[in-house]
Amino acid sequence: MKRAVVVTSGNLSTCPRMVKAADALVEAGWQVRVISTITGGWAADFDRVVHARRRWRWDPIVLTRREARARWLIGGIRSRVARIAARWGRRPWPDAVAAHAFSRAHAELVAAVLREPQELVYGGTSGALAALAEASRISGTPCGIDFEDFHCGQGGDDPDGRLYNELAAAVMARAVGQASFLTAGSAAIAAACETRFGARVLPINNVFPLPRGPQPAPAGGPLRLYWFSQTLGSGRGLEEILTAAGRAGVPCELHLRGRADAAHDRSLRERAARDAPNVAVYVHLPADPDRMVERCRGFDAGLSVEQPDTTARTLCLTNKALTYPLAGLALVMTRTPGHEPLAADLRSDAIVYDPGDVRTLADGLAAWAGDRRLLQRARDAAWEAARTRWHWEHPLERGRFLEAASAVA
Repeated sequence: MKRAVVVTSGNLSTCPRMVKAADALVEAGWQVRVISTITGGWAADFDRVVHARRRWRWDPIVLTRREARARWLIGGIRSRVARIAARWGRRPWPDAVAAHAFSRAHAELVAAVLREPQELVYGGTSGALAALAEASRISGTPCGIDFEDFHCGQGGDDPDGRLYNELAAAVMARAVGQASFLTAGSAAIAAACETRFGARVLPINNVFPLPRGPQPAPAGGPLRLYWFSQTLGSGRGLEEILTAAGRAGVPCELHLRGRADAAHDRSLRERAARDAPNVAVYVHLPADPDRMVERCRGFDAGLSVEQPDTTARTLCLTNKALTYPLAGLALVMTRTPGHEPLAADLRSDAIVYDPGDVRTLADGLAAWAGDRRLLQRARDAAWEAARTRWHWEHPLERGRFLEAASAVA
């Protein structure tokens, strides 16, 4: 039986891409060990829930201040020293400087991967990239590396953001040089990585297993809009949703799921009271990551309104954008390179608008609120797109990943 180790530098519950990869390998007959970190908070509780449903072995690295104070302290000091060296040192940096500056858990991840022999190392998330490459080099094990985001475009246009992007580019280049195959979170990310690093990258989208059918539509009432993410904060496009819904002048509910920043929560509610008195805002706690399609029950439309604040945001095709169709929700999306393939499938049966184009957004919301048949057509189109293309079991998703893994191990 082939053995694989799947690695993420985050929590299990916040990295569904690696969970799906591990599940797929187990179903294909591999013996799988999954390495992740535990950093505390709500995600740690859901990590245990996610693992309890799986048949792979979990090898967590605890990085919390309370349970692993020495490791937490050493990792923080090591990362800070490396970042200072990166900021003031000459380019190109030594690999160790870039790796530790970019990941607080680099050394721990490398040690965990090397703890047991395997035929394949696969993983992703920014903090694991350098560790995957180093562990593969030391052990001589083939590795696949996943760029879930265009990491070297995630930082903003300020000194810290530019340093982050430089470090990410250095780490990604090293990963490309070591990897036996590369995957990316969208076609746009894959194309950007190919242009930047000159390597073939396979797009594996953020799709999920296909349910038996779509969620039932709400029975009348206000237009119910739904958005979820790990964190509820600024820069997510929610402000223009409120402005547009207020301009549309139709009864709406805006349901938000994620860790709420108190100041931003208050700001959104104040904005709703001022600009959109027709909109009721509800904030929901984070939920079981395996139940996110079910959590779409009772809503009309899902929001994936990425803003062009960074290059990376324009290239992503997010978990949320590909969860809504599986529930049969109509889609509201900004027009970005990342969203383009899904928007092309939905054509006129989705609200697709340029970021900041509040008028087009308002007109679309008003049309749906005023004609439930039009809204149902949008829901049906989203479900059909999910059923025929945008689901994990599709050959271009799970099949493509398993083919790449089997070809090198």
